[in-house]
Amino acid sequence: MKGRTLSSVEDRIEEELVEEALKEDAESSLEKEIEKEIAQNSVSQEETEEAEEEKKGFFGKKKEKKDSKDLKIEELTDRLQRTMAEFDNYRKRTEKEKSAMFEIGAKDIIEKILPVVDNFERGLAAVPEEEKESAFADGMEKIYRQLMKTLEDAGVKAIEAVGQPFDPNFHNAVMHIEDENLGENIVAQELQKGYTYKDTVVRHSMVQVAN
Repeated sequence: MKGRTLSSVEDRIEEELVEEALKEDAESSLEKEIEKEIAQNSVSQEETEEAEEEKKGFFGKKKEKKDSKDLKIEELTDRLQRTMAEFDNYRKRTEKEKSAMFEIGAKDIIEKILPVVDNFERGLAAVPEEEKESAFADGMEKIYRQLMKTLEDAGVKAIEAVGQPFDPNFHNAVMHIEDENLGENIVAQELQKGYTYKDTVVRHSMVQVAN
């Protein structure tokens, strides 16, 4: 009896030790699982907090109101840029108007000088052949050449006429003849010289057109 009782006690003790070991293993495994879960949740929470901070920072910058000084600087800068653009447009427009006014004034002066040129040419053409070498005729010739050189330097040019095809943009036909020696619509004779000023016609050539 005594031996069986002792054996039973030992078996019970062994069972309790086994149960205790299993319990400790289970608790250890559970603790590890809990720690792992906590660690994962902690990382996830940190990432979430960082994302929230970035989001707040991003939208915070957007919502951040500008300083009144910055707004004033932007306003003055915009006004300055607009004023400069308006002044540049005004300057270009003024220069264009001045140029146009100068062209109109120069053209008007040239129109008044051309009759003087015509009279010079008529006077030189009327000089008798025996007097063309005289001092008077030579002086008139030099004055005429000086006048024409001055006009040419200013941009005034004579329009080519005789032998050229008739062009209504440059020629004014006042007479018509038939001439077998000339082609169709060819200027046969120039009755009065025409002139241009910087590619603008000041006076059309008065011409006779053949065929």
